[in-house]
Amino acid sequence: MSVSRHDRDVLRRLARRKAEIAALPIQQVRRKMWTRLNQLEKARPMVWIFEVPWHEMNVNDELTLQCESEFCRKFEFGLRKELYQWDHMQGDMVVHPVIPVNPVVQDTGVGLVEEVDVVQTDTASDVVSRHFHVQIQNEDDIRKIKMPEVTLDQDAWDRNYSLVNGIFDGIIPVVKTGINGTTIAPWDFLVRLTGVDNLLMDLSMRPDYVHKLIDRMTQACICRLEQYEALNLLALNNETWLGGGPQFTDELPQADWNPAKIRPIDMWGRTMSQIFSAVSPAMHEEFALQYECRWLSRFGLTYYGCCDPLDRKVGILRKHVPNLRKISMSPWINLDVAIENVGTDYVFSLKTSPAVLAENTWHPDAVRRDLELTLSRLKGLHVEIIMKDISTVCYKPQRLWEWAEIAMAAAAKYA
Repeated sequence: MSVSRHDRDVLRRLARRKAEIAALPIQQVRRKMWTRLNQLEKARPMVWIFEVPWHEMNVNDELTLQCESEFCRKFEFGLRKELYQWDHMQGDMVVHPVIPVNPVVQDTGVGLVEEVDVVQTDTASDVVSRHFHVQIQNEDDIRKIKMPEVTLDQDAWDRNYSLVNGIFDGIIPVVKTGINGTTIAPWDFLVRLTGVDNLLMDLSMRPDYVHKLIDRMTQACICRLEQYEALNLLALNNETWLGGGPQFTDELPQADWNPAKIRPIDMWGRTMSQIFSAVSPAMHEEFALQYECRWLSRFGLTYYGCCDPLDRKVGILRKHVPNLRKISMSPWINLDVAIENVGTDYVFSLKTSPAVLAENTWHPDAVRRDLELTLSRLKGLHVEIIMKDISTVCYKPQRLWEWAEIAMAAAAKYA
């Protein structure tokens, strides 16, 4: 593969600006602020934005791709999104002074993929409605779940690194980055194979079958992780993010870590069971958490949850996850219950509702009042303000820009 002069010039222009931004003193300031928050030290609420509907965000061709090759366009889109977010909706984002090159990995998967009917309301969006076809109905079907086999194409990884390094040489460092995504959501995958209603009934009607099902899926997840570790593919993730804000910390990696061989214990891990939102704490503990802890116990620090309301389940998390540091608090929590149960023992990962960006009319004053009221009640806790799962901004990107300004002002007010 070769890179044209045109594509190289486009990428180098973008990378030059990224390098300039990454060198700004504010980057180190924010790293330290995130570190203090994640270590449960005194810090103002921190603001983080991700899962943006990029197809609605293009203004003045800032996101219009100019590269010709698909290989270069992937790097270009990543750079353009990062620069766009810096220019318009930073929050407390941190720009890293490197270009990562990920490993080339083949994965056989777990033997099943979702079979789904899709309905779209916006053909430019990947947010769709799905109807899943049931593929697992009984214990015999559980055998369809296979243990994944992972292989590394070292030659392809080396070639990609050499090519990318040649593009950005003299502008910004290029680094090989291993696998740092350590989130699993076994139940969120399984319900696509079993059907939601079927599963929720089976928790009560066929508990032995459900235990065998989640045990098998958990084995598959751990099997993949163990292969990553055996292939020496894991990378530190204490400067990246999983489900909340950046995970900067001085507590990881472990004191005895070896930079040539990263272990899960040197990393953050995360799990979730969103489909258990309406399931009791006792059932959540029995059918989800005890299996998720087989994953979480391997990591140095952990983050739990996503969109599921966990305000009434902090007790079981506290009981079973000793390395828990952050808990997701979705828009559907009872805030008073959450405050009492989370307290100052964990980072309160406040997930604000993206619905405010999707209404026919944008109401910034109402957004400001609501956020300030919430933060006033959370004062004294360790809080990160997260805006994610943004399906639409009604093709008015300025709404998200303004939300970022509102959130930063509210965070400063309630520092």
